[in-house]
Amino acid sequence: MRDALVSCPRNMNGGVIVIDVELRQLRAFAAVVAAGGFTAAADELRTDQPRVTRAVQGLEAAVGARLLERTTRRVRLTDAGHRLYAELEVLLPRLEAALAAPARAETVRFGFAWHLPARWPEVVRAFDGAAGDTGGIRVVRRDDPLAALTAGLCDLALIHTDPGPDYRTVALPPEPRVAAVPVPGPWQYRRVLDWSELAGRRLVVNTLADRLGDADWPGGARGPALCTADNLEEWLESVAADHGVGIAPDSVRRHTNPSVRYVRLKNAPEVPMLLARPLRNPHPAADRLAGVVQRVLAASH
Repeated sequence: MRDALVSCPRNMNGGVIVIDVELRQLRAFAAVVAAGGFTAAADELRTDQPRVTRAVQGLEAAVGARLLERTTRRVRLTDAGHRLYAELEVLLPRLEAALAAPARAETVRFGFAWHLPARWPEVVRAFDGAAGDTGGIRVVRRDDPLAALTAGLCDLALIHTDPGPDYRTVALPPEPRVAAVPVPGPWQYRRVLDWSELAGRRLVVNTLADRLGDADWPGGARGPALCTADNLEEWLESVAADHGVGIAPDSVRRHTNPSVRYVRLKNAPEVPMLLARPLRNPHPAADRLAGVVQRVLAASH
Protein backbone atom coordinates (compact mmCIF):
# COMPACT_ATOMS: atom_id res chain seq x y z
CA MET A 1 0.00 0.00 0.00
CA ARG A 2 1.27 3.44 -0.81
CA ASP A 3 2.03 5.72 2.13
CA ALA A 4 -0.18 8.50 0.80
CA LEU A 5 -1.48 11.62 2.47
CA VAL A 6 -4.67 10.91 4.37
CA SER A 7 -6.86 13.62 2.98
CA CYS A 8 -9.65 13.63 0.45
CA PRO A 9 -7.83 12.92 -2.81
CA ARG A 10 -8.88 14.54 -6.05
CA ASN A 11 -9.32 12.99 -9.44
CA MET A 12 -7.73 14.27 -12.63
CA ASN A 13 -10.51 16.82 -13.09
CA GLY A 14 -10.04 18.24 -9.60
CA GLY A 15 -13.16 16.64 -8.14
CA VAL A 16 -13.12 15.15 -4.66
CA ILE A 17 -13.05 11.35 -4.50
CA VAL A 18 -15.47 10.10 -1.86
CA ILE A 19 -13.84 7.66 0.57
CA ASP A 20 -16.17 5.07 2.08
CA VAL A 21 -15.14 4.93 5.75
CA GLU A 22 -17.22 3.56 8.62
CA LEU A 23 -17.36 5.12 12.07
CA ARG A 24 -16.46 1.79 13.69
CA GLN A 25 -13.23 1.75 11.65
CA LEU A 26 -12.26 5.19 12.89
CA ARG A 27 -13.07 4.19 16.47
CA ALA A 28 -10.98 1.04 16.17
CA PHE A 29 -7.97 2.90 14.75
CA ALA A 30 -8.14 5.60 17.44
CA ALA A 31 -8.49 2.95 20.16
CA VAL A 32 -5.43 1.02 18.94
CA VAL A 33 -3.33 4.18 19.01
CA ALA A 34 -4.61 5.28 22.43
CA ALA A 35 -4.30 1.82 23.99
CA GLY A 36 -0.97 0.98 22.37
CA GLY A 37 -2.05 -2.26 20.75
CA PHE A 38 -4.86 -4.31 19.22
CA THR A 39 -5.58 -6.51 22.24
CA ALA A 40 -5.85 -3.56 24.64
CA ALA A 41 -8.01 -1.71 22.11
CA ALA A 42 -10.36 -4.69 21.88
CA ASP A 43 -10.74 -4.68 25.66
CA GLU A 44 -11.48 -0.95 25.58
CA LEU A 45 -14.09 -1.38 22.85
CA ARG A 46 -15.53 -4.52 24.49
CA THR A 47 -15.01 -6.64 21.40
CA ASP A 48 -12.43 -9.17 20.20
CA GLN A 49 -9.01 -8.53 18.69
CA PRO A 50 -9.76 -9.96 15.20
CA ARG A 51 -12.65 -7.50 14.74
CA VAL A 52 -10.40 -4.59 15.66
CA THR A 53 -7.76 -5.84 13.22
CA ARG A 54 -10.30 -6.16 10.40
CA ALA A 55 -11.67 -2.68 11.11
CA VAL A 56 -8.21 -1.08 10.92
CA GLN A 57 -7.37 -3.03 7.77
CA GLY A 58 -10.63 -1.85 6.22
CA LEU A 59 -9.77 1.75 7.10
CA GLU A 60 -6.32 1.42 5.53
CA ALA A 61 -7.87 -0.02 2.38
CA ALA A 62 -10.42 2.79 2.22
CA VAL A 63 -7.88 5.63 2.56
CA GLY A 64 -5.24 3.88 0.47
CA ALA A 65 -2.43 4.19 3.00
CA ARG A 66 -0.73 2.15 5.70
CA LEU A 67 -1.59 3.78 9.01
CA LEU A 68 0.12 1.43 11.47
CA GLU A 69 3.34 -0.52 11.40
CA ARG A 70 2.90 -3.77 13.29
CA THR A 71 5.59 -5.90 14.87
CA THR A 72 5.35 -8.75 17.32
CA ARG A 73 6.15 -6.39 20.17
CA ARG A 74 4.65 -3.00 19.32
CA VAL A 75 2.40 -0.95 17.07
CA ARG A 76 3.73 2.29 15.61
CA LEU A 77 2.03 5.03 13.62
CA THR A 78 3.21 5.72 10.10
CA ASP A 79 3.46 9.31 8.90
CA ALA A 80 0.02 8.98 7.33
CA GLY A 81 -1.27 7.47 10.55
CA HIS A 82 0.11 10.40 12.55
CA ARG A 83 -1.71 12.85 10.29
CA LEU A 84 -5.00 10.98 10.49
CA TYR A 85 -4.81 10.47 14.25
CA ALA A 86 -4.07 14.17 14.83
CA GLU A 87 -7.27 15.02 12.94
CA LEU A 88 -9.34 12.31 14.64
CA GLU A 89 -8.38 13.46 18.13
CA VAL A 90 -10.41 16.59 17.39
CA LEU A 91 -12.99 15.36 14.90
CA LEU A 92 -14.03 11.97 16.32
CA PRO A 93 -15.36 13.27 19.68
CA ARG A 94 -17.21 16.04 17.84
CA LEU A 95 -18.69 13.57 15.36
CA GLU A 96 -19.87 11.20 18.09
CA ALA A 97 -21.35 14.11 20.04
CA ALA A 98 -23.14 15.33 16.90
CA LEU A 99 -24.60 11.88 16.23
CA ALA A 100 -25.81 11.56 19.82
CA ALA A 101 -27.26 15.08 19.99
CA PRO A 102 -30.67 14.40 18.35
CA ALA A 103 -31.54 11.65 20.85
CA ARG A 104 -30.25 13.72 23.79
CA ALA A 105 -32.11 16.87 22.84
CA GLU A 106 -35.51 15.35 22.04
CA THR A 107 -37.88 15.28 25.00
CA VAL A 108 -39.57 11.96 25.81
CA ARG A 109 -43.33 12.38 26.26
CA PHE A 110 -44.69 10.07 28.97
CA GLY A 111 -48.43 9.41 28.80
CA PHE A 112 -50.59 8.46 31.78
CA ALA A 113 -54.23 8.59 32.88
CA TRP A 114 -54.73 8.30 36.63
CA HIS A 115 -51.27 8.72 37.97
CA LEU A 116 -47.54 8.64 37.38
CA PRO A 117 -45.56 5.62 38.59
CA ALA A 118 -44.51 5.60 42.23
CA ARG A 119 -41.21 7.32 43.05
CA TRP A 120 -41.49 9.41 39.89
CA PRO A 121 -39.01 12.09 41.08
CA GLU A 122 -36.38 9.34 41.42
CA VAL A 123 -37.15 8.21 37.88
CA VAL A 124 -36.61 11.71 36.52
CA ARG A 125 -33.34 12.16 38.41
CA ALA A 126 -32.03 8.76 37.32
CA PHE A 127 -33.01 9.33 33.69
CA ASP A 128 -31.51 12.81 33.52
CA GLY A 129 -28.36 11.65 35.29
CA ALA A 130 -27.83 8.76 32.89
CA ALA A 131 -28.70 10.76 29.79
CA GLY A 132 -26.52 13.78 30.50
CA ASP A 133 -27.47 16.55 28.09
CA THR A 134 -31.00 15.28 27.58
CA GLY A 135 -34.22 16.87 26.48
CA GLY A 136 -35.75 15.37 29.61
CA ILE A 137 -39.24 14.02 30.19
CA ARG A 138 -42.57 15.73 29.60
CA VAL A 139 -45.63 14.17 31.23
CA VAL A 140 -48.80 14.02 29.16
CA ARG A 141 -52.06 13.23 30.98
CA ARG A 142 -54.75 11.69 28.80
CA ASP A 143 -57.89 9.82 29.77
CA ASP A 144 -56.88 7.10 27.29
CA PRO A 145 -53.05 6.88 27.18
CA LEU A 146 -53.07 4.05 24.63
CA ALA A 147 -55.11 6.14 22.22
CA ALA A 148 -52.68 9.00 22.79
CA LEU A 149 -49.76 6.67 22.06
CA THR A 150 -51.42 5.45 18.86
CA ALA A 151 -52.06 9.04 17.76
CA GLY A 152 -48.42 10.01 18.37
CA LEU A 153 -49.25 12.33 21.27
CA CYS A 154 -46.82 10.54 23.60
CA ASP A 155 -43.78 8.29 23.17
CA LEU A 156 -44.18 5.94 26.14
CA ALA A 157 -47.39 5.27 28.06
CA LEU A 158 -48.44 3.70 31.35
CA ILE A 159 -51.38 1.39 30.60
CA HIS A 160 -53.22 -1.45 32.34
CA THR A 161 -54.13 -3.89 29.54
CA ASP A 162 -52.30 -5.69 26.75
CA PRO A 163 -52.11 -3.18 23.86
CA GLY A 164 -51.70 -5.80 21.13
CA PRO A 165 -48.91 -6.84 18.76
CA ASP A 166 -48.03 -3.36 17.51
CA TYR A 167 -46.43 -2.36 20.82
CA ARG A 168 -43.49 -3.38 22.94
CA THR A 169 -44.38 -3.61 26.63
CA VAL A 170 -42.45 -3.73 29.88
CA ALA A 171 -44.20 -5.12 32.97
CA LEU A 172 -44.09 -3.16 36.21
CA PRO A 173 -45.11 -4.36 39.68
CA PRO A 174 -48.93 -4.49 39.89
CA GLU A 175 -50.80 -1.98 42.02
CA PRO A 176 -53.45 -2.65 44.68
CA ARG A 177 -56.95 -1.29 44.28
CA VAL A 178 -58.85 1.06 46.59
CA ALA A 179 -62.50 1.96 46.94
CA ALA A 180 -63.60 5.57 46.56
CA VAL A 181 -66.59 6.12 48.86
CA PRO A 182 -68.78 9.20 49.33
CA VAL A 183 -68.60 11.41 52.40
CA PRO A 184 -70.91 11.38 54.26
CA GLY A 185 -71.73 7.71 53.77
CA PRO A 186 -71.87 4.35 55.55
CA TRP A 187 -68.22 3.51 54.76
CA GLN A 188 -66.59 6.87 55.32
CA TYR A 189 -64.91 5.75 58.57
CA ARG A 190 -63.84 2.32 57.41
CA ARG A 191 -60.09 1.74 57.13
CA VAL A 192 -60.35 -1.51 55.15
CA LEU A 193 -63.08 -3.10 53.05
CA ASP A 194 -63.10 -6.70 51.90
CA TRP A 195 -63.60 -7.19 48.19
CA SER A 196 -66.68 -9.31 48.89
CA GLU A 197 -68.40 -6.35 50.59
CA LEU A 198 -68.59 -4.53 47.26
CA ALA A 199 -70.45 -7.36 45.53
CA GLY A 200 -73.79 -6.10 44.27
CA ARG A 201 -73.09 -2.47 45.26
CA ARG A 202 -73.86 0.41 42.92
CA LEU A 203 -70.74 1.41 41.03
CA VAL A 204 -69.39 4.54 39.42
CA VAL A 205 -67.40 3.24 36.45
CA ASN A 206 -64.70 5.06 34.53
CA THR A 207 -65.36 3.71 31.05
CA LEU A 208 -61.76 4.26 29.93
CA ALA A 209 -60.04 2.79 32.98
CA ASP A 210 -62.27 0.08 34.46
CA ARG A 211 -61.01 -3.32 33.28
CA LEU A 212 -62.83 -5.49 35.83
CA GLY A 213 -64.93 -8.29 34.39
CA ASP A 214 -67.67 -10.33 36.01
CA ALA A 215 -65.15 -13.09 36.75
CA ASP A 216 -63.14 -10.69 38.94
CA TRP A 217 -66.01 -10.37 41.42
CA PRO A 218 -66.87 -12.85 44.18
CA GLY A 219 -69.42 -15.22 42.68
CA GLY A 220 -69.57 -12.97 39.63
CA ALA A 221 -71.74 -10.59 41.66
CA ARG A 222 -70.70 -7.33 40.04
CA GLY A 223 -72.92 -4.47 41.07
CA PRO A 224 -74.87 -2.35 38.60
CA ALA A 225 -73.00 0.51 36.93
CA LEU A 226 -75.62 3.15 37.61
CA CYS A 227 -73.23 5.94 36.65
CA THR A 228 -70.40 6.07 34.12
CA ALA A 229 -67.70 8.67 33.65
CA ASP A 230 -65.32 9.31 30.76
CA ASN A 231 -62.53 10.91 32.77
CA LEU A 232 -61.07 11.19 36.25
CA GLU A 233 -62.78 14.46 37.16
CA GLU A 234 -66.27 13.20 36.28
CA TRP A 235 -65.60 9.96 38.13
CA LEU A 236 -64.63 11.78 41.35
CA GLU A 237 -67.61 14.14 41.18
CA SER A 238 -69.98 11.22 40.60
CA VAL A 239 -68.68 9.40 43.68
CA ALA A 240 -68.92 12.64 45.68
CA ALA A 241 -72.55 12.97 44.55
CA ASP A 242 -73.25 9.48 46.02
CA HIS A 243 -74.06 7.86 42.68
CA GLY A 244 -72.09 4.81 43.77
CA VAL A 245 -68.71 3.46 44.86
CA GLY A 246 -65.65 3.85 42.66
CA ILE A 247 -62.80 1.37 42.30
CA ALA A 248 -59.35 2.50 41.17
CA PRO A 249 -55.60 1.92 41.54
CA ASP A 250 -54.17 2.95 44.91
CA SER A 251 -52.26 5.87 43.39
CA VAL A 252 -55.56 7.63 42.67
CA ARG A 253 -55.28 8.86 46.29
CA ARG A 254 -53.24 11.76 44.92
CA HIS A 255 -56.48 13.16 43.46
CA THR A 256 -58.52 14.50 46.34
CA ASN A 257 -62.08 15.66 46.77
CA PRO A 258 -63.51 16.79 50.14
CA SER A 259 -66.56 14.59 49.58
CA VAL A 260 -64.62 11.43 48.68
CA ARG A 261 -62.56 9.10 50.88
CA TYR A 262 -60.31 6.28 49.70
CA VAL A 263 -60.49 2.97 51.56
CA ARG A 264 -58.02 0.11 51.17
CA LEU A 265 -59.45 -3.03 49.58
CA LYS A 266 -58.54 -6.49 50.86
CA ASN A 267 -58.60 -9.52 48.52
CA ALA A 268 -59.29 -7.37 45.46
CA PRO A 269 -57.53 -8.23 42.18
CA GLU A 270 -54.47 -6.07 41.57
CA VAL A 271 -54.13 -3.63 38.70
CA PRO A 272 -51.68 -4.70 35.95
CA MET A 273 -49.08 -2.04 35.13
CA LEU A 274 -47.44 -1.93 31.71
CA LEU A 275 -45.21 0.53 29.92
CA ALA A 276 -45.87 0.53 26.18
CA ARG A 277 -44.18 2.07 23.17
CA PRO A 278 -44.85 1.50 19.45
CA LEU A 279 -42.74 -1.06 17.61
CA ARG A 280 -42.48 1.20 14.57
CA ASN A 281 -40.54 4.46 14.76
CA PRO A 282 -40.10 4.54 18.56
CA HIS A 283 -38.51 7.48 20.31
CA PRO A 284 -34.76 6.74 20.57
CA ALA A 285 -34.85 7.16 24.36
CA ALA A 286 -38.17 5.39 25.06
CA ASP A 287 -36.61 2.04 25.97
CA ARG A 288 -34.03 3.74 28.17
CA LEU A 289 -36.77 5.56 30.11
CA ALA A 290 -38.77 2.33 30.44
CA GLY A 291 -35.68 0.61 31.84
CA VAL A 292 -35.16 3.40 34.38
CA VAL A 293 -38.80 3.19 35.55
CA GLN A 294 -38.52 -0.59 35.88
CA ARG A 295 -35.28 -0.42 37.89
CA VAL A 296 -36.52 2.29 40.27
CA LEU A 297 -39.80 0.48 40.99
CA ALA A 298 -38.08 -2.89 41.37
CA ALA A 299 -35.80 -1.37 44.01
CA SER A 300 -38.83 -0.38 46.08
CA HIS A 301 -40.34 -3.89 46.15
